[in-house]
Amino acid sequence: MAMNNSDGGSKNMTTVSHHYFRDSNASEDSTSISISIIENIKEEYGLFVWPCSLILAEYVWQQRFRFVGKRVIELGAGTSLPGLVAAKVGAHVVLTDQSDRLEVLDNMRKVCELNDVKCEVMGLTWGVWDESIFSLLPQVILGADVLYDSCAFDNLFATVKFLLENSPGSVFITSYHNRSYAVGITS
Repeated sequence: MAMNNSDGGSKNMTTVSHHYFRDSNASEDSTSISISIIENIKEEYGLFVWPCSLILAEYVWQQRFRFVGKRVIELGAGTSLPGLVAAKVGAHVVLTDQSDRLEVLDNMRKVCELNDVKCEVMGLTWGVWDESIFSLLPQVILGADVLYDSCAFDNLFATVKFLLENSPGSVFITSYHNRSYAVGITS
């Protein structure tokens, strides 16, 4: 883990995590892949591999034959683990995150290069209808842990609905962590 203190005194801790995907009943010479992710441990949500991302990436790996040759878009990709797995197994992938999160988008490009995969990286803010969204015709839409902020649900679902309607036969696959906690309950 490297510590960087070049941004005016606040500490950024950057690390590279390694994720391996292989069939559990496979022999040593069977198909496997590895993905390296650059993580920046700070308050920026998009620069950390969350558990839902691991679960969705494992799903893509286990269902990899369904992703070969498919057009895949990952919404709110952040560190992009599910999208990178899809690219490694042969999908044509577009990785997206909010248009104004330049550090996250730049990190996505670096992670693609690090893993020697060709993915398009684009800024796509949910609920914003700019020119770029109209050319997307995904067959599969991935979203790992995109349901973390109830304030964003309407824009997220409007974007997903548009993409599904714009590309008939497409599917939305998501993994989600329930964050609703009962607070202040007394008996």
